[in-house]
Amino acid sequence: MDDDQKERPESLLPYERWIEQALRQVVAQAIEHAAAEGLPGGHHFYITFRTDFPGVSIPQRVRAQYPQEMTIVLQHQFWDLAYDRANRAITVGLSFGGVPSTLIIPLDAVVEFADPHIRYGLRFQPLDQGDAAEPTAEAAGPEPQEPAAPAEPGQVVSLDAFRRRTPQG
Repeated sequence: MDDDQKERPESLLPYERWIEQALRQVVAQAIEHAAAEGLPGGHHFYITFRTDFPGVSIPQRVRAQYPQEMTIVLQHQFWDLAYDRANRAITVGLSFGGVPSTLIIPLDAVVEFADPHIRYGLRFQPLDQGDAAEPTAEAAGPEPQEPAAPAEPGQVVSLDAFRRRTPQG
């Protein structure tokens, strides 16, 4: 048996976790860029996150509908998009059933991120509460504000529909 066929020993260093932490920063940078510059061309984001993750703030009726996981689409009808570096959290305004709401999504709650325009996507292992990076301050977001133009209900896509759209590769 040559060296290529031998099993690799299990690492005592958490390389996989470090890689995921680094890739989560790609999500943070994409959000920061979109918040500052807008979404160019046909770019848009699908963000799937754990609704039951500590620090997630979404309307209670939405949490009841999606008790564990949901996907939001950032394309046309959102506002106040930001990434809070101190708290490692995404904030965004969306309408659900015509009611404007501010969502707070800790970066560690994100399990999938995609930009379907360029067929780019990332998947993350769900983190346990103990694995999450500790924010430096209590997560707090801005008060919900009415969008400048009347908003249609936010587009929420089931995870199954999201997976069908993600190319395998």
